[in-house]
Amino acid sequence: MLELEQELIDVRHQIDLLELRFSRLALEFTMTDVLARYGDAAPIDWLRFNCHMTGPAAYDRVNVARQEARLSESIQSMQAGEIGFAHLLVLARTAEHLDEKFDEKELLQKARENSPGKLRDICWKYWHAKDPEGFAYEQAQKIEDRRLRLSSWEDGGLTLSGVLDPVGGAALRSALEPLAKPLGPDDKREREQRLADALVELASGGEQKAQIQVTATVETLIGLAGSEAADVDYTEPVSSETVQRLACDSNITRVLFDSESVVFDIGRNKRTVQPQQRRALEARDRGCVWPGCNRTSRWCAAHHLVHWAHGGKTDLENLVLLCHRHHVKVHEHGWQIARTGDRRILTIPPPIRFNNPWRRGPDQPQVA
Repeated sequence: MLELEQELIDVRHQIDLLELRFSRLALEFTMTDVLARYGDAAPIDWLRFNCHMTGPAAYDRVNVARQEARLSESIQSMQAGEIGFAHLLVLARTAEHLDEKFDEKELLQKARENSPGKLRDICWKYWHAKDPEGFAYEQAQKIEDRRLRLSSWEDGGLTLSGVLDPVGGAALRSALEPLAKPLGPDDKREREQRLADALVELASGGEQKAQIQVTATVETLIGLAGSEAADVDYTEPVSSETVQRLACDSNITRVLFDSESVVFDIGRNKRTVQPQQRRALEARDRGCVWPGCNRTSRWCAAHHLVHWAHGGKTDLENLVLLCHRHHVKVHEHGWQIARTGDRRILTIPPPIRFNNPWRRGPDQPQVA
């Protein structure tokens, strides 16, 4: 049995070395003019079709070779059998995100000690600590990229396809999973059928609410520079801005750590809007207060003008209703919202800076 185990390790190592060789060849291929004979086919498309790969897999291989100068010690560690090629894929993606802010030495030992899956989470948090603005921008873009396609069949059936951002996906899964559990030993439905039934039950007016657990340090919650990203059930780590948006009025359970990784706060407190406050808020604002928005209060969350993590109170003077889109614009996209002395609402776009990834989007600064 020991011989078989060693052979598995040896074969996997040889595959890793071949993957590295393939990556170098693939990068060299992208820099040639050989594709001219294939028309306008992009190098990644050529690799995907002719090397029988998915597009993301082809891109990841090219990226490993492209980031090789930043991964020299990691490549040596892989050649020595200390880490695998899967670790290199994760490190290369992180190097691509961070560019000159990437420091291989800060992550290599983590790679040696952890699986590629665990290393991915570590690198997400490292990315957030090194470049919180770029990290938040990437997550905001994923929200903008959300899509859902509904296609009707001739028999009246419906096909769903699409993509959700990490937090949106986590919210959907956390709402569906409790409803999708088997209903006793006689429930023979497959998981996909149970999930479909749970979605129909949820859409039919069930009272199941999304319960999302967020685990973060206090530094992340208040957005201190260098803080790591927060953990969320069912998805990748999220940015400080997303945590603050969820903490405004979402049905989440928080677990807060101090700088020594000691849990000192679990659960909810009066930071969330109480039912009587919610009714008063709906009567006052009637819907999203963003100028020109007509979303009714049913589709709005209570937003703290001064976030409670920064000392803001959960009272009517510090609360306004915002729809999901405009709540995201305030937290993830860097917009500000304030109440003027004459009780009007002022929206302020993020500052323009050269090479700043934030985009103002279609909403112009307005006063209501």
